[in-house]
Amino acid sequence: MTLRLDLLRHGETELGGGLRGSLDDALTEKGWAQMREAVLEGGPWDRLVSSPLQRCARFAAELGEQLNLPVHLEKDLQELHFGAWEGQSAAALMETDAEALGLFWADPYAFTPPQGEPVSDFSTRVLTAVARLQAAYAGERVLLVSHGGVMRLLLAQARGLPREQLLNVEVMHGALFSLSVEADGSLKEGR
Repeated sequence: MTLRLDLLRHGETELGGGLRGSLDDALTEKGWAQMREAVLEGGPWDRLVSSPLQRCARFAAELGEQLNLPVHLEKDLQELHFGAWEGQSAAALMETDAEALGLFWADPYAFTPPQGEPVSDFSTRVLTAVARLQAAYAGERVLLVSHGGVMRLLLAQARGLPREQLLNVEVMHGALFSLSVEADGSLKEGR
């Protein structure tokens, strides 16, 4: 059976843009509003799954309470850990580490930020978590509250993009996308 998986990116955070990674900053009021607006026309969902980072989990808890749905926190659906780059903007990195940033942009699978998580490990972690969701909740519609990197990875897989194009997938704050996850693990965008 197919799992219908809706993907919701967290909204704007207090510490602003840049590479948030495993930093656990809170949503701004605008970030809360972005997420609330995104789900107005969504659903109905059978359950909610969220990254445990507060920029995702607090909204998932609020929505779960409103909709009377269970919320499961899944640590393997957290953002890529950017190592020494965490909390820095691309503009700042252009000043201090432009060559490395260029290598990462050109092929994030081939270059890992200093002390960061390799994208190949991140990909395995995320896809394994989605396979667990498919096995546990096949036949259901699940809302996954997560991060830009997680969503880029899943959307790139569903679109059949080459790995070098991972960072070309655009996912704005509060964006909502729909995927189908088949029993064989294949991903398809749309409903």
